[in-house]
Amino acid sequence: MRKRTRWTAAAATVAALATATGCGAADMTKQASPYANAAGAKTVTLSVQSWVGARANASVAKYLLEKELGYRVDTVQVDEVPAWDALSQGRVDAILEDWGHPDQVERYVKDKKTVTDGGDLGVTGHIGWWVPKYFADAHPDVLDWKNLNKYASSLRTPESGGKGQLLDGSPSYVTNDKALVKNLKLDYGIVFAGSEAAQITQIKQFAKEKRPFLTYWYEPQWLFNEVPLVEVKLPPHTQDCEKKGTADPSTIDCAYPTTSLKKYLNTGFAKKGGDAARFLRNFHWTKSDQNEVAQMIAEEKLSPETAAERWVDRHRDVWRKWLP
Repeated sequence: MRKRTRWTAAAATVAALATATGCGAADMTKQASPYANAAGAKTVTLSVQSWVGARANASVAKYLLEKELGYRVDTVQVDEVPAWDALSQGRVDAILEDWGHPDQVERYVKDKKTVTDGGDLGVTGHIGWWVPKYFADAHPDVLDWKNLNKYASSLRTPESGGKGQLLDGSPSYVTNDKALVKNLKLDYGIVFAGSEAAQITQIKQFAKEKRPFLTYWYEPQWLFNEVPLVEVKLPPHTQDCEKKGTADPSTIDCAYPTTSLKKYLNTGFAKKGGDAARFLRNFHWTKSDQNEVAQMIAEEKLSPETAAERWVDRHRDVWRKWLP
């Protein structure tokens, strides 16, 4: 779903930014949101990654900031690393879901101090390889990576070049999968669906036909509510493997880590953003909360604002605690 450093890559990202109102694209390395740092105005600009969970965060934050606190909120979509540059420069005020970027934390939080830790989102992120439950129930040993080659022929597709298929999302994802397939000596070819949405469509089609498949996937993700998936156990993630892989990603031969997702604020905004900054620091919800909103957006095709409004109506006891 995105560049989450070498160790936390998952959802798709895009090269350009687009305003949430659909007013066109903008390069955030050259142009800020029209609402960022507007003197004397109650405005907030949120960076929103391309995956639907991130849109769920932003839609609820935007709705409450506008309806409860009287702010004007703009959202912009940007790749994860450029988002840190924009955050440092004050072009955006907050990132609500970061999957771990130690280089950026070192540079902007610790050294330059232009970005401030905004606290945990409350959601734990994890990336891995998954198979459908119906396939795992019939072949329990597939859940051990050492047995994957045994099932390569069953997982072969016309696109996988005579090997078993490992379904990924977009070619722009920065994942460990190429290294894992090579270093674990697996008879699999990586096939890119093209995007998160296309990958979901493919998974749902396989599930409808009860076909076996192996896919790179992640949680939180609302699709688990519709297609039960079971994770394949890769070699355990270790600090030694992480250190080696950070120096040379091609050497990675262990599982993805589990990551506590965090929020980050522009330091100036953190100090002078008033109720909006305090609200975003307080914003803290569960995987279930995020998936509920994400599913309304992605599956029920509700607008982000309508999905946020419905969640807010149902969970007043949760969000009331976030208000300053």
